[in-house]
Amino acid sequence: MEEAVFQEVADLALQGSGQLIPHSRAYLVEARLAPILRREGFSEVGELMACLKARPNSKLQSETLAALTSKQTSFFRDKEMLERIAGHLLPMLAESAGEEPLRIWCAGGAAGHEAYSLAIMLEESEDLRDHPVEILSTDISEKSTNAARAGKFNHFDVQKGLSIHRLLRHFSRLETGEWQVSQTLAKRVAVRTHNLLHDASGLGEFDIILCRNVISGMAQSARAKVLLNLARQLNDGGVLVLGQGESATGMVDGLEPSREMRGAFTRKVARNDLSTAAA
Repeated sequence: MEEAVFQEVADLALQGSGQLIPHSRAYLVEARLAPILRREGFSEVGELMACLKARPNSKLQSETLAALTSKQTSFFRDKEMLERIAGHLLPMLAESAGEEPLRIWCAGGAAGHEAYSLAIMLEESEDLRDHPVEILSTDISEKSTNAARAGKFNHFDVQKGLSIHRLLRHFSRLETGEWQVSQTLAKRVAVRTHNLLHDASGLGEFDIILCRNVISGMAQSARAKVLLNLARQLNDGGVLVLGQGESATGMVDGLEPSREMRGAFTRKVARNDLSTAAA
């Protein structure tokens, strides 16, 4: 790939999704865009970029942006953290909420592995099984959200992170060889396509927001914007959970480390008083 073409792709990713793509990962750009090139009949990435400039196509540009994002995930990724949420945070919040439903947002949720992992934990928890808990999974990629909504996973997906007991209890085998989540799990999980750089007020407010292994690949200004958007959707007492090695410290004024969970943050001021630290 020519340097000028790579820079066009990198600029598109930075502006559209906040991603920083180093030149050392140029090979990933070509691999991730290959399906779009084949579908559209382009022989190289440069032709795709020329098309986007000559004939602006919001759908094709959105697909290109989404294709450039990482889709690496699995069921029960960072299992100890999920167990902390299901075993400590949710029961604590449920006690305070009374009969009111709790809401969880899996931001950057790819094909739904994280959301369905939480749904499984809710089904298996005697303390939480009967408490109303709504789970929303969002991703910038419409292809990923369509997959999450369908709730079908291939054999490789279910082998990674799922025990045979959980697989047989919560999934059914299809004639295609894929595994379908149960109707019980499907009813717990809603799915939307959403760019984390955009205002999220239309999604509602949440008691727990998980945005794990998403912001680490972003430019600092994009990280701050995403964290601000997430923090504004936290309920009073709500918790924002980031991935290992990710932090909101010094990024958003009014968002502080949680006392309840390591690696998590809570809103300490009114929503309208939140601001990026650089502002």
